[in-house]
Amino acid sequence: MGKKPTKAKAGGEAANKTIALNKRARHEFHLQDRFEAGLALQGWEVKAIRAGRANIGESYALVRNGELFLFGAQITPLIQASTHVVADDRRTRKLLLHRREIDRLVGRIEREGFTLVPTAMYWSRNKIKLELALAKGKQAHDKRESAKERDWQREKQRALRNHNKDA
Repeated sequence: MGKKPTKAKAGGEAANKTIALNKRARHEFHLQDRFEAGLALQGWEVKAIRAGRANIGESYALVRNGELFLFGAQITPLIQASTHVVADDRRTRKLLLHRREIDRLVGRIEREGFTLVPTAMYWSRNKIKLELALAKGKQAHDKRESAKERDWQREKQRALRNHNKDA
C-alpha cells in the first residue's frame, strides 16, 4: 500500500499559508530587499489570526532603541476571547530578527532614506511570520508609469491568448 499524502502535498496547508497581504505597498512604494521577521504575539492574537482577523494595510515598521516594532497592524479580537485580558487591536508589536539583520536595516534606513513596509503576513510551520520590504516612496508620475506598464502587460497577455486561440 502507498503512503498517504501529507497535508502540504494535498493542498491543505499550502493553500492556506497567507494570512494578510498589503497590496497597496506595491502601488505606493518602490520595494527593494525583503526580510522575514517573526512576531511577538499574545495568545488571543494568534487565535484571532487563525480566524482571519488580521489587517496590515495601514501598518509600518520603525526602529526604536535598536529593536524593530510593528505599528498600525490591526488584529481584531474574537468575541469569545478571555475577559481578563484587555485586548488592544492596534497595539505595538515587537518584530523578531537577528541582530545582524537589524543593524543592516538601521544602516540603510538612516543613510539611504528607506522605509520598512510590511508586505505579507503568513504561516511558516507553526509560526506567524511577517515579510518586510525596504522601500522608497513613489512620486505621482512613478505611480502613473507603473499603471501604464501593468495595463500594457495585461493587453499583451490578452493579445497572445487571442492569437493562440485562433491558431
